[in-house]
Order: sequence, then structure tokens, then C-alpha cells
Amino acid sequence: MPHSQIVVPDDDVQLKAALAQLRVEFKLEEQFSDEVMAELSNSLQHHKLPELDLSQLPFITIDPPGSMDLDQAMYLERTPSGYRVHYAIADVPSFVPPNGALDAETRRRGQTIYTPDGRIPLHPAEMSEAAASLLADQLRGAFVWQIELDQQGQTSAVAVRRAQIKSIARLDYQQAQQELEAGTSSDYLSTLQLLKEIGQYRIELERQRGGASLNTPQQEVAHANGGYQLIFRPALAIEDWNAQISLLTGMAAAQLMLDGKVGLLRTMPAPDQAALEKFRAQAVALGKPWPAGMAYGEFLRSLDIADPRQLALMHAATSLFRGAAYTSFDGTLPEHTVQAAVAASYAHTTAPLRRLVDRFVLTTCAALSAGEPVPDWVREALPRLPELMSASDQLAGQVERAALDIVEAALLSSHLGEEFDAVVVAGPRKTAGRAEAANGPATAQTAASRPELARCTVQIQQPAVAAPCQFSGEVEVGSTVKVKLLTADITKREVLFELVSSSHGKVG
Repeated sequence: MPHSQIVVPDDDVQLKAALAQLRVEFKLEEQFSDEVMAELSNSLQHHKLPELDLSQLPFITIDPPGSMDLDQAMYLERTPSGYRVHYAIADVPSFVPPNGALDAETRRRGQTIYTPDGRIPLHPAEMSEAAASLLADQLRGAFVWQIELDQQGQTSAVAVRRAQIKSIARLDYQQAQQELEAGTSSDYLSTLQLLKEIGQYRIELERQRGGASLNTPQQEVAHANGGYQLIFRPALAIEDWNAQISLLTGMAAAQLMLDGKVGLLRTMPAPDQAALEKFRAQAVALGKPWPAGMAYGEFLRSLDIADPRQLALMHAATSLFRGAAYTSFDGTLPEHTVQAAVAASYAHTTAPLRRLVDRFVLTTCAALSAGEPVPDWVREALPRLPELMSASDQLAGQVERAALDIVEAALLSSHLGEEFDAVVVAGPRKTAGRAEAANGPATAQTAASRPELARCTVQIQQPAVAAPCQFSGEVEVGSTVKVKLLTADITKREVLFELVSSSHGKVG
């Protein structure tokens, strides 16, 4: 049967209860204390815009549909020597008194956490979705980065300063892509056109640096028309170009802080030799050998995720992207300063409404750019921030996985016993009492004394679910298979398939 439109109503009692339980289980507090709200009320009442006025520049925002916490706005222009990027980032520090109640609460939260039925914000909505958000047609304070690029998109000069700006348009990704392709005259068409130019140059520079991007389709919960769906959504081209502006700014921030010998980097080690050798073996097993001498980022960009075996290889590549961390320093530069996927030094600085560290990085960079001392409250916080963000990242990951498990089970709960087309994206995992195999051809029953079924991971397209699948016999990673749904338990957050047939024929 086709499974193109599996939807679960958002008023489903069991689904609502399971999603609500996440807030209890993970101790997620949506509301803020009276003390925090009183402090914020005072900040809003006495808030002043920066003296520098750049509101005549036609900034625009490009964000996911429905976003209200708009961190970034851009205006791009061509210059005789190349390009000038004006990138405005919401001035969150001007609303958060150092060492006050809101400061303490944001350090506890770390970041905004998203669930299918809402979000647990880092800051109160009165600030993050109103007073500080770079909403269209509103004067707002911002940290405005001015980054000069040459004709190939290389950075030649960087400055950041506080200023007041006004966005003239609030676009979502689809709108921005359509307006660019249509070429309809507007006050911001030139910025969209230059975003494409600069974005393509920056992608090429990323290739030359040896940077890597995993282009696995993103599993997303789509909420519309009173129900939830799961989809695998490939990124639009404009999303990639937009991301390159953020990466450009993060790299500029990192260099400012390294030159000033104070700050906070986002780091990640390069894959170790064992991980690289394992991935090379997986590439051979899946029929797409990794050519000698080709950087792993270039190889990943060459994969065609429409090919089931190459999709499985893309999933296996996640083993190369591990160990991301925050590294703070003050006076002595750290030994490791590079984010390996970016292939450069990099810092989080473009999402202060939704992520704690960006507020400190922005303040640091503005001070260094102006030749002023970095504020004491920033320097005092730096050693503790990596630990706070590590805990927050872990929590956000746990909540996201649990929420996806709930929605997956809810979508499939009325389809028990039905069969689905799928792709095997990972071989059996090591579990107590079960067979273990590496990616590639996998034998479930390795000996008469080990009769248990093995489990692989399969990905079905509609709905967009990747889940365990039990089998006996043989199954090859990257193969297309037919699976039957055995379990879809919303409360336990469990989905389990059984392998019915593969390219090798009947199994089980």
C-alpha cells in the first residue's frame, strides 16, 4: 500500500500526553520566575538603541517559516574589490544585566529546546520574539558585522560594532528561493543575488580548505493542518548559501578572538585513523570506494543520496563527525583551535536569542574590534561556559530524540502488520545476546548457540522514519528491502520492523 500521507492529529490524546511528559521527565520549564520577569521588565523599560544609525541599509531576514526569534539580518553589496557583507546579530547583551536573574537562568538553560508541540525558550518571548528580535519594519539594536571579501569570497577585513538597524523584509527559505529564481524587482533582490554569488564562492573555499558537510536528508516533524507528519527534507540551495554567511561570521569571530587571545571557540578534532580506515572499508563494501588522495569532505559531497547504498554510506559517515566541544581561553591559546568539519577556527556567534555562548562571543568580539578591554563579566564566565553548553547540548539531543521517537510511534501506531519499502542504512549493532556484524554483508545467526535475531537499522521514506529491524539470515547494508511493522508503542517510544524480503529474496 502507498504510505505517502501518514498523519497523526495533534489532538491525539496519547500523543499529547507523551509529548507533555517530556517536560516532566527532562525537567523543562517553559515559564520564567517572577524575579526574571521583573528584571526583564526593567530592562525593556530603560532599553536604549545604539547611537550609530544604520537603519538606512536594507537588511532582510531569512528564517524557517513561522520563526519569531530572528537572530540575523543581512545586507550584501558589491564593491570595486569584491563584496561587503553587513550581517546584523540581535543585541541580546543589552537586555541581560550581567550576573543578574536572567543571566543566571540562561546559564541554567543553555539554549532553546524544541519539541513538536512547542519550545522551551532560552529567553522570555517578550524579549526573544519581540523587543530583541530583528523583526521587519522595526528599529532594533544589533551587533553589525562588516566583512570585506575579495572577488573570490576570501575575507580581507573584519569589523563589528553596535548599531541600530531596520529589516525591510522577513522571508522564509522557500520565499527567498522563489523570489531569487523569479528575479522579481524588489528592494532586496540584489542581496538575494549576491547571497547566491557569495555562497557559491564560500562553498568552493570550503572545498579547498578540506571542509565537509553531511547532506543526509533532515528528518523533520512537519506540523500543519491540525496534524503531525515526518518528512525527510533536503535543504534548499539558499539555505546552504545562507549558512555560509553564518559560517563566514563564525570564522571571523574566531580569528578576532585568537588574535586577541581571549574567547570561546567551537572545536572538533579531525577523524582519527581508525575511523577513517573503517569508513574506507565501508565505502568499498557499499560499492563506492573512496579514491586515494581525495579529502573526506570532497568525497562526502560526491555521494548521491538517491542511491540507497550511498545513502547508507552517508549515514555511516556520522562516525567521522564526533568530539565537538567548546574551548575557552584567556591569555594562553588552546592547543586545538580548529573545527574539523569547517576546516578552520570557528565560533558560535550568530544565534544569541537561542544559544547562550553567542552573547559572550559577541561582546568579546565587539570589544576586541574596538580595541577595548573585554568586560570582566565575560572573562569570569569563560571557563565555565564549555561545561554549561556541553550539558545543554546533551539535554537538547536527548529531548529531540525522545520527541522524534514519540512522533514516529504515533504515526505508525495504526499501521501494525503493514509492509513498507525500506533501505538498510546500518548493520547490526552490538547488543546483549545478539549477533554483531560490521557494515556490509551481515550474518544474523553466527552460531547455533546464538539463535537470537539480529537487528539492523532501516529507513523508510513515508513516513520519514529510521528504526530498528529484526532479521535472521543475511542482509546487506545499502540494499532495498521490504519490512513489516511489528511494534509502534507511543508510551515506550519504540518502533520495530521485521525484515520480510530483500534483494536476496525471502528472509526470516
